[in-house]
Amino acid sequence: MDASVNRIPISKDEHALCVGLVSGKNDVDESKESLNELRMLVRTAGADVIDSIQFFRQSIDASSIVGKGQREKIKERIREKNITLIVFDLNTIKPGQIRNLEEELKCRVVGRTEVILDIFARRAKSAEAKIQVELAQLKYLLPRLKGLGGVLSRLGGGIGTRGPGEKMIETDRRHIERRISTLKRKLDAISRHRKLVRFGRKDVVRGAVVGYTNAGKSTLINVLAKDDLFVEDRLFATLDSYTRSVYLDEKRKVLLTDTVGFIRNLPANLIESFKSTLEEITEADFLLHVVDISSADPLSAIKTVNREITALGASEKRIIMFYNKIDLCTRNDAKLPIIQSNMFPIIGSAITGEGIDVLKKNISNIYDEIIS
Repeated sequence: MDASVNRIPISKDEHALCVGLVSGKNDVDESKESLNELRMLVRTAGADVIDSIQFFRQSIDASSIVGKGQREKIKERIREKNITLIVFDLNTIKPGQIRNLEEELKCRVVGRTEVILDIFARRAKSAEAKIQVELAQLKYLLPRLKGLGGVLSRLGGGIGTRGPGEKMIETDRRHIERRISTLKRKLDAISRHRKLVRFGRKDVVRGAVVGYTNAGKSTLINVLAKDDLFVEDRLFATLDSYTRSVYLDEKRKVLLTDTVGFIRNLPANLIESFKSTLEEITEADFLLHVVDISSADPLSAIKTVNREITALGASEKRIIMFYNKIDLCTRNDAKLPIIQSNMFPIIGSAITGEGIDVLKKNISNIYDEIIS
């Protein structure tokens, strides 16, 4: 719970400064893209992003993350722009670093992980998703209890606390460990139920829809299945996996399962906690990888998703690439030649319907391969 020692009441009155760290020249573009993404995450969590800043650091300062001169620059931004929240683009921040920064800056400090956990807690709707988020939060909290001392008494609602909330955080380590064991048992039961359901569908061709968050996965499933899954133009709009029937023609039908979107530096605890949901990817006959071609860096998003697919042991599966949101691009967009140079790209839009017939044809070909 390193960066969570002061929880944040989320509102537009919370003025945030996002801080990115660059370790070398080759890291500048990647760090900038990650920082832009952090700004989106903080907005999704409900805070108002006032400004952002990047610092070059060869290494993280053991006591305060950044050096004295860089802290002075942060202080200037705080005074000039009435900043109330500092968000570092780091997944791991130690409690001591948080305490030192907050004492010096007189401002709350959190990290990327706390923001993502808060968004997931806000988005969790089903019982399974709520269990998964609470488990991730408690796993994140447990190893960070040591050294927090009386600071826990200052906890309130906000980033990182949604889910278990104050009640769980104020309990002792053994209570939290027992709660984690209980949640794991519940998820194991859900996983066993999923396996039974999949066994009942063993004669049906199954696909899992994967992609970067906000790539348009749910919208695409709505079009293919003629359904009305919840969609929203925000990060992590849906966390639950939904399976829908897609009729390719009068004789051929496949099942498509929506999965949670991926993102850079997705906390390991979330991946582990969402294991029962992500099993849909490993058990699928094929993957439908949806890419937002209108994003600033679609190739980076593809690499992130491919990395997670590989980590799940599903990289050898049949994969269909669908480059979505072409309606938001100009035809001479610089990214299009790169995408089109790939083998058999399917470029289209779930909103306008462009490319959907080609996509269904590709799914039909995979169906025939599996069934034959």
